[in-house]
Amino acid sequence: MGGECPPLVHAMTPILAVHNLHVAYSDRGGQLCPALAGVNLGLAPGEILGVLGESGSGKSSLAAALLRLLPPNGKIQQGKVFFEGMDLLTCSSRDLRRIRGGRIGLILQEPSSALHPTLQVRQQVQDVLASHRPSDRRTLAQKTGELLATMFPIGADRIARSYPHELSGGQRQRVLIAQAVACEPALVIADEPTASLDPTTQMEILHLFRALRRKLGLAMIFITHNPALLAGFADRVLVLYAGRVAELGPTVEVLASPRHPYTVALLQCMPSSVVEERSARRGRLQVIPGDPPDLLSHASGCRFEPRCDSHMEICKCDEPPKAAVDELHEVSCFKFAG
Repeated sequence: MGGECPPLVHAMTPILAVHNLHVAYSDRGGQLCPALAGVNLGLAPGEILGVLGESGSGKSSLAAALLRLLPPNGKIQQGKVFFEGMDLLTCSSRDLRRIRGGRIGLILQEPSSALHPTLQVRQQVQDVLASHRPSDRRTLAQKTGELLATMFPIGADRIARSYPHELSGGQRQRVLIAQAVACEPALVIADEPTASLDPTTQMEILHLFRALRRKLGLAMIFITHNPALLAGFADRVLVLYAGRVAELGPTVEVLASPRHPYTVALLQCMPSSVVEERSARRGRLQVIPGDPPDLLSHASGCRFEPRCDSHMEICKCDEPPKAAVDELHEVSCFKFAG
């Protein structure tokens, strides 16, 4: 997938454009293990992109790389990440600090570890505003109160005075969302923001995201392993497998008519009315046979080939090219190569 230009949903200039992004992690012996290889994507203003894949597919590495938040053993080997015309991978630390929290908000998976245990909620939200939109104490307090009232239509004052341990998981997640959108950013990256929540609370959080999108015009990268959350929410879906883009297209098309064998297999593993009916007879859900590849030893060929029911001989030797299903839908698979 080399240095191709990232696909765009609209003709307008993308707010985010990722070109040929490669990320690797070093082990204790210094050997590099690739985590992302040749990722290209474009994100239009106000668009919601769902990033889907199993654990270890590279989803969180993508989020961390975009904001240069990889751990010490992580390395961006090559690529460019343009946000509002600035390359985030080469910009100064000062510019990056301004963008993080100011123009790009980040929502992490586990709110318990992301919030300070000894500070009240209002202080933690107000600190974000003070860092990026400094003002007098009264103005900051007023803005914090208005923001928390948006997140918590009932009981906002009580939440503001609370400490994280006094809140439920869903309430803590709303506090993280408040921090992420406090400065009205153009983009929010949400890394598995509903993974630890019950299904009802998950739907409440998605409803909140929809409301914030309408109010603020937010673009969003929503990372998940659950495709059911993306239906009716995301505009497009990017499917990652072993660090490579397997499929990218409109959500309706990808979920209803998946083309890549991995996407097909992944969706068959998820509970649905059809799957549940079959599972009731068999006593279990479907699973994808085999394991993801060992990226330290993977030399060539399609990374999904050992687990693919429709693999061909060429899949063992060559990396599949990107093929266009239609103008907005692409898949990396020899089955669709012209």
